[in-house]
Amino acid sequence: MKPLTAAALITTFPLIAMAHLKTELIDYKQGDTVLQGYFAYDDAMPGKRPGILVVHEWDGLGPYVKTRCDQLAKFGYAAFAADIYGKGVRPETPKECAAEAGKYKSDNQLFRARVNAGLDELKKQEQVDPARVAAIGYCFGGSAVLELARSGADVAGVVSFHGGLGTPQPAAPGSIKCAVLVLTGADDPHAPPGDVTAFEDEMRKAGVDWQMVIYGNAVHGFTNPARGTDNSKGVAYNAKADERSWKAMFLFFDELFKPGKAK
Repeated sequence: MKPLTAAALITTFPLIAMAHLKTELIDYKQGDTVLQGYFAYDDAMPGKRPGILVVHEWDGLGPYVKTRCDQLAKFGYAAFAADIYGKGVRPETPKECAAEAGKYKSDNQLFRARVNAGLDELKKQEQVDPARVAAIGYCFGGSAVLELARSGADVAGVVSFHGGLGTPQPAAPGSIKCAVLVLTGADDPHAPPGDVTAFEDEMRKAGVDWQMVIYGNAVHGFTNPARGTDNSKGVAYNAKADERSWKAMFLFFDELFKPGKAK
C-alpha cells in the first residue's frame, strides 16, 4: 500500500479499514535525558515508506497526538510522535503546561535539540525511508517544527498547525533547506497580525519555499475537538478548519513525496 494522495482520500476507506495498525512506545535520548516517543505504522505494508514526525501540544505527548499518528499510519505513512518534555513528564493543569512549555520557549537551543532528537529517532526506524521525511506539529508542536526547519534539519517539509510564528533566532538566508506550510487561524491570539507579517518577511529574506493558509473564524487549537467551540476563549475547535487543514497537509505531502522525488 502506497501513501495515499489527497484526491484518493474519499475513495479509499475500505482499504484503510484493512490496514494492520502497529504501535509501540520507544525510549530514546537527547543528551542524558530519556524521552519516550510513540511510533505507528501499518505492518501489512511491505518496504519503506515516508516518515512523519509529529510534535505534541503544550500538554505533552498524549492521546491527541497519538491519534494523529494512527491516522497517518492508516494512510500509508510511518508516524513518530516526538517527546519534547521527557519520559513521564506530562503536565496536567494549564499552569503546569505553561511552565513546562516555557522551559523550551526560553531555551531555543534546547528546543531545537529535542525536536531534532525526535527526527533522528524517526529516521532510525526500519519502516522509514530516511530520504522521504516530513514533520508536523500542533500549537507548541507547530512552533517546534518551525524551529526544526530553522535549524537546517534534513527534512522534505514541515507543517505547523496553529503554532506560534515568532522565534528568537530568525532564519538566515539559505538556512532552511525544506518547504514550509503554515496553517493558522485568522483570529488566533497566539499568531497575531504582527507575528504573521514578521514571519512572512523572515521567509522571504531566507529564500524559503513557503506557504501560509489562514482560516477565517478560527482561533488557536482549531484542530482539537477537546478544546470546545467557544471562540471567545481564544482556543477552540473549528470543524471546517480542521478538515481543510488536514487536506492541505496531504496535498503538501503529495508534492513532497511524489514518485521520483526525494529530499
